[in-house]
Amino acid sequence: MVKVRSPASATVINAISTGKGSAFGIELYVTAEVKILNRESDSDISYVCKSLDNPDMDTTLMELCVEKVYDRLLEHPKFNLKNITLLVETKSDIPPGSGLSSSSAASNSVVYATILTLLEEANMTLDDVNITDEDILNLGIDASLECGVTKTGSYDDASASYYGGWKITDNYERKMLYEYSIEYQKILIYIPNKSLYTAQSDVKAMKTLSSLVEIAFDNAVNKNIEKALTLNGLLYCAALDLDSQISMDALKSGAKAAGLSGTGSAYTILVDDTSNIDEIKKVLSKYPGKLIETKPDTIGTVVLK
Repeated sequence: MVKVRSPASATVINAISTGKGSAFGIELYVTAEVKILNRESDSDISYVCKSLDNPDMDTTLMELCVEKVYDRLLEHPKFNLKNITLLVETKSDIPPGSGLSSSSAASNSVVYATILTLLEEANMTLDDVNITDEDILNLGIDASLECGVTKTGSYDDASASYYGGWKITDNYERKMLYEYSIEYQKILIYIPNKSLYTAQSDVKAMKTLSSLVEIAFDNAVNKNIEKALTLNGLLYCAALDLDSQISMDALKSGAKAAGLSGTGSAYTILVDDTSNIDEIKKVLSKYPGKLIETKPDTIGTVVLK
């Protein structure tokens, strides 16, 4: 049995408009536990996938992650496991449809835990099959694209979740452009009482604002996370007809930056020691939903056992 934990991520630049994005890991997590259920399956690989938080959740992404891992391992001539049934279970702190990369965190943790479980059963290691961190990351992205939970592959979200820290990426090329540290130690996440899914978003409206999103992206490249995150959030709220007043209220109350994460529904709020967090919380309490106080994650995906 293997257990792997992957963090959520918060958006600095949403990549849907231009193909280039930016995100940083936060201390909300998906944990995947994978173990051998039996060795008598009628097929080469079978699986039972469950979300412990949401038993009715669609498990297609988890299933695709398992299949892609098995197919990748079969490329190695010495890997010959067959008739294996896996039990794959996830537990999550991340509300689905919140724009906090729950899909990227799920795919990272499931892919990594599945690989390690199957290799352990085959008495092999990652080095034996020449699988790198980037291979693990890309297997999850491939599954997410095939499942339809992402428009761009979400390399920015996936890499922030896998490696931790603040990443700036070209999503279509799956290329890391810049890696920065986050100076902020406290993050507020406001999550309304509704879910919004990327697959259902108005892509045409978001691409209309691409030239303005480029301005936000340039600020990110220049390490101005406050302007980048806030401007990006305001632009995507306008494109998606979402409430930007939430961000404005946070800013007026002393937040250093505030903006929509992903395509919503969550809003990310940066605060420092000069910010009156209690005042920000008080102002945002008028909005239905919940407010989470957390921190940036600088570690990324880890094997727990």
